[in-house]
Amino acid sequence: MSTTVSIIIATVLVSIACFNNEKLFYGLAFSAARAVRRGEWYRLITHGFVHADWMHLFVNMFTFYSFGLYIEKMFDEYLGFGAWAFPLLYFGGMVIASLHDVVKRRDDAFYTSVGASGAVSAVLFASIFMNPWSKIYLFAAIPIPGILFGGLYLFYCQYMARRGGDNINHNAHFYGAVYGLVFPALLEPGLVRHFLNALLHHA
Repeated sequence: MSTTVSIIIATVLVSIACFNNEKLFYGLAFSAARAVRRGEWYRLITHGFVHADWMHLFVNMFTFYSFGLYIEKMFDEYLGFGAWAFPLLYFGGMVIASLHDVVKRRDDAFYTSVGASGAVSAVLFASIFMNPWSKIYLFAAIPIPGILFGGLYLFYCQYMARRGGDNINHNAHFYGAVYGLVFPALLEPGLVRHFLNALLHHA
């Protein structure tokens, strides 16, 4: 079984368990205040297995499945990074996406965040880095080049983060996405040339 599918199964099972168990939900959710004040740093990971509702869960896991299998195979079989690289991308994205809240929300005892969006954004943007002109379907219907989608996505995340008011952690999406762009190049700096050549070749 692939790592992608294993993570999806675990996430679905934990999320469903949390839907009707408020104690479990808040026990796993990310709280910057509890992480900093009580040392509950495990929440940087466990919150990614919890989702607010069925739609939140479906969108994240569908997106993860759509790009996770491709990146997992690319990392392991074609680039030879080894089986450890893909989990490090996914869970590293989850942690990196939460660090902004660790700093900004450490004194807010009422703030909680759940969902794998930061990790999924990391996987999605690693895919864009590897193949910038591949088509991504906006609203599951409109095909646009990945690199264009990526630019619009980052702009939208920053705009909505400043605007606020919709209970979505746009900063987590943004920082997870940036991590996904950088991570492959950290493992193999030569991939930067591959990325630039792909952009120029298409142009």
